[in-house]
Amino acid sequence: MIQLDTNILIDLVTAHSAQVQMVYGWLKNRISLSVSAVVWSEFCNGPHTKEQKNAVHAILAGGVTPFTEQQAEFASKLFHLTGRKRGSHADCMIAAAAFCTKQSVATRNIADFERFVPHGLNLIKIPTIS
Repeated sequence: MIQLDTNILIDLVTAHSAQVQMVYGWLKNRISLSVSAVVWSEFCNGPHTKEQKNAVHAILAGGVTPFTEQQAEFASKLFHLTGRKRGSHADCMIAAAAFCTKQSVATRNIADFERFVPHGLNLIKIPTIS
């Protein structure tokens, strides 16, 4: 199973992004996709239509996974291990959710997530394609 970052969900609703083809490939190969509750919350900030939100939710065979106490504690640890960078706590939470469920996280936000790899995150780097 692969957990998607918020930017991938946004790509899905813009529907003209080349990155969407990667997601379709995963679905074609029957790879289950999910998001953490943290990502879903960020995505729900919009803007998007109810139909777009429902369409994104429909491809998430793994659903929206809860953010647990264990994940919260690991996110805090990541925050401290990676320099207590202002504005980075949500990324720490997303990384912790994937790590604690033994899933990879797919993102275009490579620069902000690479710092978690030495601490155990399996990162799927999605290049920005024009």
